[in-house]
This record gives sequence, structure tokens and C-alpha cells, in this order.
Amino acid sequence: MATINFNAENVAPSVALEALPAGKYNVVITDSDIKTNRRGDGEYLQFEFEVIDGDYRSRKLWSRLNTNNPNPDAVRMANADLSAICHAVGVLQPRDTVELHNLPLVVTVKCRKTPDGEIVNDIKAYEAVARPVAPASQPVAPQGGSAPWAKR
Repeated sequence: MATINFNAENVAPSVALEALPAGKYNVVITDSDIKTNRRGDGEYLQFEFEVIDGDYRSRKLWSRLNTNNPNPDAVRMANADLSAICHAVGVLQPRDTVELHNLPLVVTVKCRKTPDGEIVNDIKAYEAVARPVAPASQPVAPQGGSAPWAKR
């Protein structure tokens, strides 16, 4: 038993969240950790992502990268995904996953049905946020006179 001082009238009740629709989302990594896999014969790197704009702002997504696994294909795919994340955020040689946190990137999200019929999200791709290209600047005439290139 625990004594608490809580008033549920002051807090909106939690509601079940549906999976995000498939698509591309601007996100940042907000947490990361290395965890032991279920069988105990490897480890995975888990990333928590937060959507940073749009209708789904503040929603969370997760990915697990099997960085230490008896299956070499799983490790190869995990390393490729980690490389994609690093390239997307511009940190190519992180020494700690915290160096990847809070830097914007775009994830491609797909929806998958679990064996029990639940729809869940999987992150299928990571890419850099598109940077707008600045328009070419137009020459400006100096104050108090005409520009040397102007026709007279």
C-alpha cells in the first residue's frame, strides 16, 4: 500500500493511442539504451523518437537495432540503420548515443498487424531533414545612386 495525495479531477485520464498512419515524420531522438534481447544471447540498441511537428506532435516511436546478435544478417541490418541515423543527423562517429539526441531527422513509418491483430508502427527508413535552399540573392543598387550594371 502507498499513501498518495492525488485528485483525478485535475488530470485528464489516459487514453489508448492508435498507431500513427504510415508516412514520413519529422522526429528527434529523445532516449536511447542498450538492452539484452529476450533470449539473452545478444543486445539491441533501442531508440525513442518524438514527432516534433504536425498533427502527431509529441507522439513517440521506437526502434530496436540488433547490434549484437547471433544472426549476422540482423547485425548487418542494425548497423546499416545506425549508419542511416548517423548520416541523417550529421554525427558520423558518435562515441555515445546521446550525441544523436535532439537532432532532427525524418523517419518513414509503416504499419504492421501483429499476430493478435493489433496495428503497430515500424520505422523503415531514416533520412536527413530537407534543408530549404536559399534563393539566389539579387544584386542591390547602392544607396544614393544607380547600380553599375543598370542600363542608363
